[in-house]
Amino acid sequence: MSRNDHEYEHDLERTFAAPPPAHGRGRGFTQTWWGRAWLGALEDAALDGAAVKAGRRLARAGAVGAVTVRPGRVTAVVRDPKGVAHRADVLVPELSEEEWVRFLDLAVEQAGHLAALLDGELPSHLIEDAAVRGIDLLPGLGDLEPECDCGTWDHCGHTAALCHQVARLLDEDPFVLLLMHGRAKGAFLEELYLRSTAPSDEPAETEGEGVDAAEAWAAADILPPLPALPGVPKTPGEPPSFDTEVPPAPGIDPAALEHLASRTAAEAHRLLGHTLGAGGPGDGVFIELTAAQDAVRLADGAAPDAVTDRLAEGSQRGREGLATAVGAWRLGGAAALAVLDGEWQVTGAALARARAALEAAWETAERPSFQPVGNRWTVPEERVQLRLGRDGRWWPYREENGRWVPTGGPDPDPATALAAARLGPDSDPDTGI
Repeated sequence: MSRNDHEYEHDLERTFAAPPPAHGRGRGFTQTWWGRAWLGALEDAALDGAAVKAGRRLARAGAVGAVTVRPGRVTAVVRDPKGVAHRADVLVPELSEEEWVRFLDLAVEQAGHLAALLDGELPSHLIEDAAVRGIDLLPGLGDLEPECDCGTWDHCGHTAALCHQVARLLDEDPFVLLLMHGRAKGAFLEELYLRSTAPSDEPAETEGEGVDAAEAWAAADILPPLPALPGVPKTPGEPPSFDTEVPPAPGIDPAALEHLASRTAAEAHRLLGHTLGAGGPGDGVFIELTAAQDAVRLADGAAPDAVTDRLAEGSQRGREGLATAVGAWRLGGAAALAVLDGEWQVTGAALARARAALEAAWETAERPSFQPVGNRWTVPEERVQLRLGRDGRWWPYREENGRWVPTGGPDPDPATALAAARLGPDSDPDTGI
């Protein structure tokens, strides 16, 4: 049975009890995209950014009382830091009847929207589709009009605190948006149900005639060409700042998170460069790394000391070993780490090719006196070494402070690789650790 419009009149005003203080939310005061859009409208409209920050602090501290929502207005009592109470109001534009009709038609058009709404959910795509058609449920610039008895004509800390609290309400019940714009949730859902079940005046669609394949192929030249792929940025993007106004939750290390975000951006930039053909070290571009190898990748950067200690322990390398591994990573990624860490026996055809390459690289009188062990050919008196990768390339190594360290990238010519080992590491051997 349908309810009359006057039966929904009492639903046009809802009061929400004051929520507890929002401890630990940091900058993420709201959790949904519509809540962020609401606060974005506040930040765009407020002439004084300090007022927005003051409002956020008041809302976090639980200074906002019960919030009353009615068409076109939200109201609450907000106490300033001295405990003085102020009535704060924020006015929002209501939708016209014509806009409500168009919004209902839009909701009925797609079965997914309709099913979600009848199930008591407000799908985000519906809000986006409505905005495309000129029906703005989320506020834009100037849509949040402040009124406060403190006398401030622009947004003050009290109205900003109210807006932050409304964002939290929207997280929990996005239908509050509809109430602000003039429709109670129950009335809207009933109108939606009646519209979706009403018999259609249009004849039922018969099976489509389709499109002739030859005509579709002939029309292909009419369409404009696809735009070219964007170029690879010169550098990775900057990570967000995790410096918030509240202390981190237990067990959360903001410095470690910021470093992780930085290294993730660097890895994404590297993968994008290879995908778009920008070049760069190609070994192991898409190899899935082990946890120990990934610790080396994360250490390739200016990590804080505490983060470096955790990576050194997690990779079971120690700080010196991790520095050596980072140097190898920079020379060849996962393939270089495999040569650094792994030793394998060269036999059969692989051994024959290696011996042939060594014999061809030098005249007999000039050939170094190698001591081969597995895939490692060492010249003890020079403290240099060649390591054979499984792909047949030679990696130069040099003994430094009792540790074998890579001094260059791989080369198919063992003489070239040995020359790199004799030269030692680059003039700037800093691994960033």
